[in-house]
Amino acid sequence: MADIKIYGADWCGDTRRAKRHLDKQGIPYDFVDVDQDQDAEQKVIAFSKGKRRIPLIEIATEKGTQSLAVPSESELDNALK
Repeated sequence: MADIKIYGADWCGDTRRAKRHLDKQGIPYDFVDVDQDQDAEQKVIAFSKGKRRIPLIEIATEKGTQSLAVPSESELDNALK
């Protein structure tokens, strides 16, 4: 099973869409609000080369960690296979 972490914000439509998509599939994840966690916000900005693109979703498995910025539902599904 993958360990999933979503870095986003409650007001962000893309963050809500990603959380809703995972919830519908019964896939657990940890949510980190970048408005409340400055380190998380810096992680998002560093990954997106200076831009604050949310959500940033990290999927950790035995094979390593894959990070996706603002993924579509199909991109998220493919990463979870």
